[in-house]
Amino acid sequence: MNLFSVLSLIGGIGLFLYGMNLMSASLKNLAGGSLEKILEKLTTGRNKAISAVKGFSLGTGVTAIIQSSAATTIMLIGFVNAGIMKLSQAIPVVFGANVGSTATAQILRLGDLGEGSTILKLLKPSSFAPVLIGIGAFILLFAKKKKSKDIAGILSGLGILFFGMTTMESVFEPLKESEQFQELFTSFNNPLFGILIGLILTAIIQSSSASVGILQAISTTGVVTYGTAIPIIIGQNIGKCMTILLGSIGANKKAKRVSMTYLLFNVFGAVFFVFAIYGLQMFIDMPFMDKVINRGAIANVHFLFNFIISLILLPFSSLIARLTGKIIGDDEESKLDKELATLDPMLLDTPNIAITQCRKVMFSMADAIKENFSLGVSLLKEFKDETAEALLENEKFIDKCESALNEYLLKITAKRLTSNDRRLASELLNSISDFERIGDHCENLLNISKTIEDENITFSAQGSEEIHTILKATSNIIDTTFHAFKEDDLTAVSRIEPLAQTIDEVKEIIKEHHVIRLQTGECGISGGFALVDILTSLERIGSHCSNIALHVAKKLRMENIDEMHGHIYTNGYKTSEEYKALYCYYVSLYSAPITEAYSRKYNELEAKALEEEKRTGQEKSDKNKIEKKEKNIKISNKTEKDEKKKDAGINKNMKNEKGKDKDKKNPQKKHKN
Repeated sequence: MNLFSVLSLIGGIGLFLYGMNLMSASLKNLAGGSLEKILEKLTTGRNKAISAVKGFSLGTGVTAIIQSSAATTIMLIGFVNAGIMKLSQAIPVVFGANVGSTATAQILRLGDLGEGSTILKLLKPSSFAPVLIGIGAFILLFAKKKKSKDIAGILSGLGILFFGMTTMESVFEPLKESEQFQELFTSFNNPLFGILIGLILTAIIQSSSASVGILQAISTTGVVTYGTAIPIIIGQNIGKCMTILLGSIGANKKAKRVSMTYLLFNVFGAVFFVFAIYGLQMFIDMPFMDKVINRGAIANVHFLFNFIISLILLPFSSLIARLTGKIIGDDEESKLDKELATLDPMLLDTPNIAITQCRKVMFSMADAIKENFSLGVSLLKEFKDETAEALLENEKFIDKCESALNEYLLKITAKRLTSNDRRLASELLNSISDFERIGDHCENLLNISKTIEDENITFSAQGSEEIHTILKATSNIIDTTFHAFKEDDLTAVSRIEPLAQTIDEVKEIIKEHHVIRLQTGECGISGGFALVDILTSLERIGSHCSNIALHVAKKLRMENIDEMHGHIYTNGYKTSEEYKALYCYYVSLYSAPITEAYSRKYNELEAKALEEEKRTGQEKSDKNKIEKKEKNIKISNKTEKDEKKKDAGINKNMKNEKGKDKDKKNPQKKHKN
């Protein structure tokens, strides 16, 4: 084998892989998501054995269509990760996926067809591969519809796959007579070495179908025996787990258990066949092991490996599920599985009991929502990743419960119900969406807290205190609402509407105060956006609580209504003395303290400002007095100087005058001088 042969081999492998991926992608596109929907709709039947066979068949069929057990299993990982499927549902599908992955090898065995007749020759891949590529290319060039292009992709992919296979065979053809090549495959008689080769090859190209195809191409040289091929096929089944293990990174524990099931299946199969074949070979002569194997026999060995292991392990699906739980550290049934298991289809024949089960699931939803609100409040104070993860896990539970309850209650309402049961089912159905929406607003608190953390937003002391107050009011309305729902407590129902009104008013008060703080520079604009988001979520929670209270009141209006609360949620309730008293009470608890604190604060600020103004005015007045005094002193000093100068001038003049008088009296003396 020279350099050009190696390049041709690489090209053949590339064509094979590209053709297989193109065909797989086109098949999935043509299905339009129906494959995922089939897997998503897979539910546990009344008989576990029938359900397991159903899942196994589904996994086999889907994988045979999309030509990739890895793709099917990664889909399952996604469904289990999202809570759409249970682990017990996914395991039989995983077993079926392993069997379905052998379909490609069965197609490639067409290369073993003889040259006896023109019909058989036309059925050989080397004959029809160019035809498929040509037809596919022609459709791709001229077709406009997406469906036609997907069909072209399937034809082209299949043709390219076979063309790649033919290219590999042509590379290996000259090696039939090579003694070195024959010696290389003779060294594979060591089973462990053969398993290692198969494992590494499949892990590198990440496709057992492709690695088996390469082995089928090599088998055309006539030097590959059963003893050489079997260990390589065993290793190939272990190596294909690499893609699955990579696909499970970042998934939750339930989803990782799906990938662990896939790995255990193939590892168990490898161990089983190694001991079964080579253990028996120690006591029983197996002459077929030295016989040359062809493409069809390789395809059969690949199929039998997966099919036999599936038959052995399928009855032990539950045991394997527990084993994966021990390995991953997640051996407890999830909260979602426990709750949804109570919505048994068998209970639909007894609607009253089925409705009771729905109420129990809604109680669990209520507990999860209360917990999420507490987590959301703590995140607003300090963001922590583990707290955020716990909140999101609860939110998934709430969403899945909402979907399951809607579907289950619709089935109940389709039955013949008493008037009381029909009214109860109707009000529960109406309340579910409000439950789910409250959960969404709790999740929104997480998103707001993340923004606060990322943008380093801070609130003023007054703003923080006001947020704390409205959070307390919202916590109160959530607790009161869910207590009223669980206990059918009309006294609690009567408190919800006035509390919701108070929350609305507190929201508006806080917004007004924030605007003033913006004007005084105490708060920033970015903090204002976060504050508005918080207030909006809390106000919406109050509205949904009010809706739930309405449904509880309507449900109880015709049963167990006492005289005191018979008027709840009827016309005129908001003008009743009871409502006014409750409203005043909640105003005193939540609205008044905010208003009073705000008034106190700004009264103090105004008092300080006035004091500062007075002090500044006094200082200014004192300064003016001092300046005036200094001015007077300067004027006084100047006047004194002027007086002294004037006196000096008068004295000088007087002196001069005296001199003149003297001269007049002694004229002779002056002459003499």
